[in-house]
Amino acid sequence: MANFVLVPGARLGAWAWDDVVPRLRAAGHGAHPLTLSGLADKRGVPAGQRTHVQDIVDEVVRHDLRDVVLVGHSYAGIPVGQAAERIGDRLAHVVFVDSSVPADGEAFVSAWPDGGAEMRAVLAGNGGFWPPAPAAHFDGHGLTDEQIARIVAGSTPHPGATLTEPAVLTRPLGELPATYVLCLLADAEPADDVAKLLAGERWRLVEMDTGHWPMFSRPRELARILLEAAGD
Repeated sequence: MANFVLVPGARLGAWAWDDVVPRLRAAGHGAHPLTLSGLADKRGVPAGQRTHVQDIVDEVVRHDLRDVVLVGHSYAGIPVGQAAERIGDRLAHVVFVDSSVPADGEAFVSAWPDGGAEMRAVLAGNGGFWPPAPAAHFDGHGLTDEQIARIVAGSTPHPGATLTEPAVLTRPLGELPATYVLCLLADAEPADDVAKLLAGERWRLVEMDTGHWPMFSRPRELARILLEAAGD
């Protein structure tokens, strides 16, 4: 039995995995959707990048999970990639769902074309938070109006320090056993840093013909991909 620890992207909470969790459990596996500090039901809890990494590690240790498949969507690939090396032999696999990947000494915003200047300005103008996105942000991603409304209604401001603090890695990310899920409506090709990791022996690519939020638009297909990553 695998234990999936499911970490949602920016502005989202554990609820984002509601359509995926039952399918994983029905296949006989453990499924642990996680809300990161400062978001959703944990709104108001101070959080930086290291806080989110610790949230993930604590979830694994608290439940004494083994054969862990860490799953990170979008922003969450940054803390998930760091937590993966910290849980040692508890880790079975990592799945990056259309996500950013961490680089030692670099922040989530480092890869942005302007180096994160615009994001820092947004954070400064919104009390240190990244505001929830409007409904129009989700157009063109294979989502129904109902699904978009659900995401917008459940989103909360994202703590800015988690986006600007640098990642800390102690070994090459390419050493992790990993699957990268590329959502083709978002980008037809993986980013350069992801492409380099996929060129290694331990990473593999899976493509989904949907947008950036497949846990809403294609939960059944995403659950199948996660189960395959776990060896089912």
